[in-house]
Amino acid sequence: MDILQLLVSGIANGCIYGLLALGFVLIYKASEAVNFAQGDMMMLGAFLGVTFINASYADLPFLIGITLAALLLGLFGYLLDRFVLRAIFGQPQFAMVILTIALGFLIRFVAGVIWGHDPTSLETPFVGQVWMLGELMIPVVDAVIILTTVGLTSILYFFFARTRLGVAMQASSQNQMAAYYMGIPVKRINAIVWALSGVVAAIAGVLFAAKGAVEPSVGLLFGIKAFAAAVIGGLGSLPGALLGGLLVGIVEPFAGRYLPEVGQIAPYLLMLVVLVLRPGGLFAQISQKKV
Repeated sequence: MDILQLLVSGIANGCIYGLLALGFVLIYKASEAVNFAQGDMMMLGAFLGVTFINASYADLPFLIGITLAALLLGLFGYLLDRFVLRAIFGQPQFAMVILTIALGFLIRFVAGVIWGHDPTSLETPFVGQVWMLGELMIPVVDAVIILTTVGLTSILYFFFARTRLGVAMQASSQNQMAAYYMGIPVKRINAIVWALSGVVAAIAGVLFAAKGAVEPSVGLLFGIKAFAAAVIGGLGSLPGALLGGLLVGIVEPFAGRYLPEVGQIAPYLLMLVVLVLRPGGLFAQISQKKV
């Protein structure tokens, strides 16, 4: 029974990692760039959710609060690309790496100034509620996290596979210059992708705050683990991001219980094994470009 309890908890945590990994994949699919501030955007979304739902001057219902947090962080992502990231459009990818790392430091500083550094949890309608399946206890918050992740992943997969905008985003990822000459508004698409990434990060942040405590530095650790999940699944694959997040989430509690000496580094050991055996990730969709 302890194994099943660890499995449920690991799947719920893995879904949050998977949502963050989706943010990495969204931006990579559209621009072949990696946003190392993704975890900090999740943290910012969590604090927005706490503000809208917990604060006495707002005290909004949970669904309205998470929606407002997602919309605001989506707007933040759009404006970030429009007025900051667009300035380095066409520059080497290393410039994007440095810029997003610096952005993460800035977000953590601003969050600390506004909300402080004390851990804060989100009050939800299902706090403390559990479902009993025999002797197995499933917290309702874990079930909500799992169902939300599956639904959001399905929507995004359909979006990229079946819509004109999603196909245009993938074309932009393969060759931005060629996509531009084919009439695809590459810059606008990049801004939309950053907005989508912000929405996903906000949802992940609010779900994380509903399960645990949030403080300004938590996004850095979660972002690193989510990046490992994206690499494990394959940076170009949305289902791979979810699978990678689940693997990381499940490995953590089992390693912490049965191999405590490697519990903290278990996700990175898993990433190392996957990269050795399958360098492109489990669902590799990155093809070699012909010159």
